Amino acid sequence: MVNDVKKIKYAINGGIGFGAKLNAKQLVMISKYMDEEEEIELTTFQQLYIEIPEDKEGDIIEEFQRVGLECYPVGNFVKSLRTCNFCKGEEEEGMPVAKELNQRIAGKAVPFTLKVAYTGCPVGCGEPMLSDIGVMKIGERYNLYVGGKAKGKDAEVGSLLMENLAPEELYNKVEKVIAVYAQMAKRRETFFKFFKRIGKSTIN
Repeated sequence: MVNDVKKIKYAINGGIGFGAKLNAKQLVMISKYMDEEEEIELTTFQQLYIEIPEDKEGDIIEEFQRVGLECYPVGNFVKSLRTCNFCKGEEEEGMPVAKELNQRIAGKAVPFTLKVAYTGCPVGCGEPMLSDIGVMKIGERYNLYVGGKAKGKDAEVGSLLMENLAPEELYNKVEKVIAVYAQMAKRRETFFKFFKRIGKSTIN
């Protein structure tokens, strides 16, 4: 019998925490909506791609959220925050700031998939310098980088846009950068190409 149930793809993860982890309840919940031979894709941005029946979308998302799974749209949206492993504790590594930033920006519609990374110290395990937008915690303040590119022969590190930002300044600045990109970029123009075209001064 042909399975003609229409499905929709979602990106899911265990939220912002101490490393990219899933617990047993979350794994059981995910497997509940997979066929025996079905595979699940793990992305480089600490997300899993899963397809769920469209007619049960709302109910399934609620089930996922009850066990602590975060759900994000797939496509031309701001990805959920890529983070380091927060090796020295929640407050010291700035996890509350990472969680708040993710809540404010993840899932926003943009001309092309936008990757934002966060790291809790200058070691940079979250690879903020190689992402479209990168945040690095320095002491009790934050540096903001833009225009990084991790792949290709033209790969390069991002440019420092602003430094020594307080958390609220950081949130506002990142939201502004995303808003400018959403308003001014060409259709399916990557942030890297957009930044090269308009320059730092336009988004600063």
